[in-house]
Amino acid sequence: MTTEATGSADSTGIPIDEGLLRSLLREQHPDLADLTLDHAARGWDNELWRLGEDLAIRVPRTPRAPDLLVKEHRWLPALAPLLPLPVPTPVRLGRPSPRFPSPWSVVTWVPGDPADRVPVTRADHAADALAGFLRALHRPAPTDAPANPDRGVPLATHAAGVDRALRTMDLGEFAPDLVRRVWEAGLAAPVWQQPALWLHGDLHPANVVTADGTLAGVIDFGELCAGDPATDLAAAWLLLPDGAAPRFFTSYGTDDPALVQRARAWAVRSAFGLLSIGQAGEKGLPGGKPTWGPAGRAALRRVLADG
Repeated sequence: MTTEATGSADSTGIPIDEGLLRSLLREQHPDLADLTLDHAARGWDNELWRLGEDLAIRVPRTPRAPDLLVKEHRWLPALAPLLPLPVPTPVRLGRPSPRFPSPWSVVTWVPGDPADRVPVTRADHAADALAGFLRALHRPAPTDAPANPDRGVPLATHAAGVDRALRTMDLGEFAPDLVRRVWEAGLAAPVWQQPALWLHGDLHPANVVTADGTLAGVIDFGELCAGDPATDLAAAWLLLPDGAAPRFFTSYGTDDPALVQRARAWAVRSAFGLLSIGQAGEKGLPGGKPTWGPAGRAALRRVLADG
């Protein structure tokens, strides 16, 4: 993980710093209170602090983050042993208190560098690793598995938003009509009719870590849900180097053209999100992340090259 010098504040304005976290640990998990504590990253929804060598604390910093942490704590411990890559498995759940009004989580530490900063370079190895991870995760989910209004759903859910982005977003060197062709092919493909499968739901470069040129772990399961696996299969273009998608789909074990078409369309939508947040970061706007723009452009280039 990359490191940052200081913490931030949660959505209520409470500063998230070492003093707060030490006090929470002493109150609720005193056996962990004397471990080293270092700020690790400021994510979209959570602050991440490394705790000792093997653990981390995730602290919510947006209004929606507490529910995501509780969801991870409910479901991820049962899924984690089935997965062939390290994931941040919840081991403790901090309860709301007068000192901090939201739940927080202690999870296992996943070493590596975020792929938006250190991309994958070993294409074949990473394609097989990603395929193996998703084969293991994509199993029928129970009927009470969490739903997600944005992930695992029919692409038509996002038709208006993608159409607006195609009309208004600066796509740089990418011809909007070519990008639209990929999106509309996915939109026209038959929808998923099989049982809903477990999904990560948010496989973009900032949510995986790399080491030695390949995938070393998958993080941030806040969007964990059940639905159409095409949402996750978009990672073939979002995470892997140029030309790696065919090997990924062979290793994953599908020759369903509709599934692949939908996955390419999901990759377009995700690339738009990366580009938008990246452009905001390049302008210094709140919430922007400059490293996401290059990741979004690379994903669009791969999607169009595989057309």
